Amino acid sequence: MNNAVNNGDDGIWSGTWVAERLGVEIVGDDTLTDLVGLALRRNPKRAHLLVSNVLGKHVPQSPSVVHGQGVALGRRVRELLGAEEAAGAVVLGYAETATGLGHSVADGLGAAPCLHSTRRPVAGVAQAGGFEESHSHATSHLLLPEDPALLVGSGPLVLVDDEFSTGNTVLNTVRALHERYPRDRYVVVALVDMRSAADAGRLEEFAREIGARVDLVTAASGTVLLPEGVLEKGQELVARYEAEAAASGDRPSAAPSGPVAQFPAPLQGAVPHGPDADMRAISPGARGTARHATTDPHPDDDPAGQTRPRGHATRVDLHWPRGLPDGGRHGFTPRHRARLETALPAMTARLAEAVPEDARRVLVLGFEELMYAPLRLARELEQVVAAEVRYSTTTRSPVLAVDDPGYAIRSRIVFPAHDNPADGPGERYAYNVAGGGFDAVVAVVDSVADTPELHAPDGLLAQLAAHTPHVVLAVVPSYVPEPLYAAALSEERPAMLPEPLRGPAFSSYPPEEVGWLLQDLSDVTLEAPTEEREEAIQSGGAHYAESLPVEYQPSEQYQELFQAALETSAARLAQAVGVVTETVIAERSPRPVLVSLARAGTPVGVLMRRWAQFRHGLDLPHYAVSIVRGRGIDANALRWLAAHHDPRDVVFVDGWTGKGAITRELAVAIEEFEAGGGAAGFDAEIAVLADPGSCVRTYGTRDDFLIPSACLNSTVSGLISRTVLRADLVGPDDFHGAKFYRELAGTDVSVAFLDAVAARFPEVADAVGGAVKELLASDRTPSWEGWAAVERISEEYGIHDVNLVKPGVGETTRVLLRRVPWKILARAGAGADLDHVRLLAGQRGVPVEEVDDLPYTCVGLIHPKFTRGATGADGKAVTV
Repeated sequence: MNNAVNNGDDGIWSGTWVAERLGVEIVGDDTLTDLVGLALRRNPKRAHLLVSNVLGKHVPQSPSVVHGQGVALGRRVRELLGAEEAAGAVVLGYAETATGLGHSVADGLGAAPCLHSTRRPVAGVAQAGGFEESHSHATSHLLLPEDPALLVGSGPLVLVDDEFSTGNTVLNTVRALHERYPRDRYVVVALVDMRSAADAGRLEEFAREIGARVDLVTAASGTVLLPEGVLEKGQELVARYEAEAAASGDRPSAAPSGPVAQFPAPLQGAVPHGPDADMRAISPGARGTARHATTDPHPDDDPAGQTRPRGHATRVDLHWPRGLPDGGRHGFTPRHRARLETALPAMTARLAEAVPEDARRVLVLGFEELMYAPLRLARELEQVVAAEVRYSTTTRSPVLAVDDPGYAIRSRIVFPAHDNPADGPGERYAYNVAGGGFDAVVAVVDSVADTPELHAPDGLLAQLAAHTPHVVLAVVPSYVPEPLYAAALSEERPAMLPEPLRGPAFSSYPPEEVGWLLQDLSDVTLEAPTEEREEAIQSGGAHYAESLPVEYQPSEQYQELFQAALETSAARLAQAVGVVTETVIAERSPRPVLVSLARAGTPVGVLMRRWAQFRHGLDLPHYAVSIVRGRGIDANALRWLAAHHDPRDVVFVDGWTGKGAITRELAVAIEEFEAGGGAAGFDAEIAVLADPGSCVRTYGTRDDFLIPSACLNSTVSGLISRTVLRADLVGPDDFHGAKFYRELAGTDVSVAFLDAVAARFPEVADAVGGAVKELLASDRTPSWEGWAAVERISEEYGIHDVNLVKPGVGETTRVLLRRVPWKILARAGAGADLDHVRLLAGQRGVPVEEVDDLPYTCVGLIHPKFTRGATGADGKAVTV
């Protein structure tokens, strides 16, 4: 395979295959076809892919050529701006393709700091912006500078991408950033300008619209002429080739044999090869579970026809400088660049020692967005070893591979993602590596990507070992800055911000499951008989949060009912957990900080955290805080959260909605917190498992069904009591309080409940995906129909106090467990969801009245105007 700058084998342009089959034409500068070839995307938004020969992404290229292209563009930008303006410029590269190019442009500019967008959210790092790339297979870009001031300056912003095709991505970026960080000048830099005539004038119009100057600097220009129906034709072509490959039985076999055919149909002299892995580096026992990866037509034979021996991955410690960023994800300054230049010779010498002396051809393979560090290592290695050195990187971009000299992507290695990506597991690719004749491949990844998946039998290292006798692994430490606001706020009020309580010292949950932003009041007697509490609450003599009810201890019959209910509803619960978690990640934050409203929200928060781990490999922070009706949320807990996380990432979690009182309470409390000088950015909308009252937009379901965690009190909530707010116990600099009932450990089912639901995650995963798509496309505007129903019931039954009407299965259960119930309204025909309600009601002598057209499965009515001599609806004295 020829990886020269200009054309493929025998001087054939590497876009010929696509041009002939789709009628695509490229016209423009004489150098254009030297810079780019063509391939077919596996993407429903665009048929063709311009494949750069000099970017170092899909086509292995000399690192000097790759770096030199960017540096040359940077020097042209410096000439355009002049020395004074260039000194104040900031470079922004686009992930993933142009991260290395952006760095190289910054090198050419001289003293410019560089930042690149990223698709990897980083916990604790505030998002300074984001934008969409409409034609991409993965669209969301985040801007995560360590110092937000990097984007605030008045100097020119230089935006760098590999190609300038429609201008949409650049316009989206500039528009988003200009609204937040306005400046007078922008420079767009690309290797090739491929805009159509219709798009060519948009840049000037946009510049006039925003009142700023926008310049364009490119290495070559031209346009792609697309015939009508090219998208459909391209998709049809991709589908046909992949279907033919599948029909030919093109899958890894149980025995290590030669390469298998990818395309049964003749391709004008092309040598067939397969989209699945040559698994000869993997033991036969592992092949059944291996992911597919494309091999090349002659991957392992040297020119003499000899089979090369198989290699293994050798790890090299680069001794990467402590605190030096691995790239521009959080910003890369001239000071960082100087440190890198100083360290490069020693790091490269370590790599050179790991490369065989007789190697003739060596590839340095970067990793997705990690392009610049591997590029600089490759460029330095090129100077110190006798071998021919090439550079490229892995990618998440799916492209069809065709082994034809007139096609830009000759081979494809496919392997599973190995950095626990925020959007979930999936395939990743290395193009034009198989069949490249490399005697050694140096894989450079960051430490976040140094995972078991990387080293798995179907992982990248094993796939590389199938095509080269020597694989070298170099791991660069992933740089995660400490957010500036965290350091500042943590010094603000250190005495009032203790660390969260965690199990097993406080709660029966494992310590990683939840941190409780509460103070431990376990040694304080707070319980009072239910009837005494009710009388004091209704008479205005005490607030419900100033004492605790005596913990209900379930009978053997009730425990059996709980277990039966859990077994019946576990899958339904698992699906609701998946739906609400996926909605949060899609709409609220790609890496949310879960903050449960203690205590009913806590089991749900833990389950959401577990779903994020199961589906996306995310290790989400999770805390529990207190909110008290009529008193608001714990302001000190909010201060702690703002000191340790970006408030915009915080998602409040509760179990279910009733009439929406807590939803309203939280909204008011957040408003008051900000008005009082608290940190801004908290979103008051609650994410709930069930929203039968139609009070929120973020939910797992709006059905009113039995959530088994509502059946019990502390024994399903980590053995933690309701929260307590009492002036003699909770000072102005204290968290709200709660008790840990260690003595109830013998009846604790908290972790068992979580495990039972989480065990059903795999079986509901597909259903969750469909439900989330449907949900995100629907109108979820809260109707507050639950509140209207509560007001109606309050008047119809002569209660005249909505606080004594508790709608929904969960709230009704609470009434029976903690308050003095008067009667239960049940929807006519309600089934097993109310078995536990009927059992509790029978034990307490509370009538259950069936009602037609009830918007909830059931509603619990607290005894109005309770005194200890009050009688129930049947005229009998209330018993507890």
